[in-house]
Amino acid sequence: MKSEAPRYLAIEGAIGVGKTSLARRLADAFGTEPVLERPEENPFLERFYQARARFALPTQLFFLFQRARQIQALKQSDMFRPGYVADFMLEKDTLFARANLADDELRLYEQVYAQLRLDLPVPDQVIYLQAPVDVLMERIRKRDLGYEHLIDRAYLQDVVDAYTQFFYHYTAGPLLVVNAAEINFVDNDKDFTVLVEHIRKHCSGRHFFNPLAT
Repeated sequence: MKSEAPRYLAIEGAIGVGKTSLARRLADAFGTEPVLERPEENPFLERFYQARARFALPTQLFFLFQRARQIQALKQSDMFRPGYVADFMLEKDTLFARANLADDELRLYEQVYAQLRLDLPVPDQVIYLQAPVDVLMERIRKRDLGYEHLIDRAYLQDVVDAYTQFFYHYTAGPLLVVNAAEINFVDNDKDFTVLVEHIRKHCSGRHFFNPLAT
């Protein structure tokens, strides 16, 4: 027997891996609501990519407050009806904070984070999309967002490595790790259908899905 779709599904992965596009399509397929990050609202983001050390703290705190408000709103609005697909999880915020903040800034950030994350809901299932840095760089180039042209390969590799470590230790709930390097879950109906079947089937534990091997 295959399970129903998760009521709160979170999609994660490095910059450019396709989280937002997949979240929109899954929400449409499951009849749920997409909950999407809004990086364009962060007034510090472009300046961060220009001078990371100088603007890391305000950039990170803006994202932290924004993400916490979005997730808290789910809880307050009876988040399990009809359900949600998010293109982020709050825990990713600490991943970027540890990669970008100086020690004293990180201590301040962690104090704020400890207060904001209390009683926030945990996803019923997480999809972790993986792809090599070269693939991510090419996707970033193709989507042509102005400030993303400032992302360099070394920084993106650091992000990929941080995600790898984070999900290696992730135990908060069911996790589906997906090789998204050469698969188009957004425009290819066959690829998308196979992924949906895996989401419905693997509703507990940790599973790995390599579409090229099926």
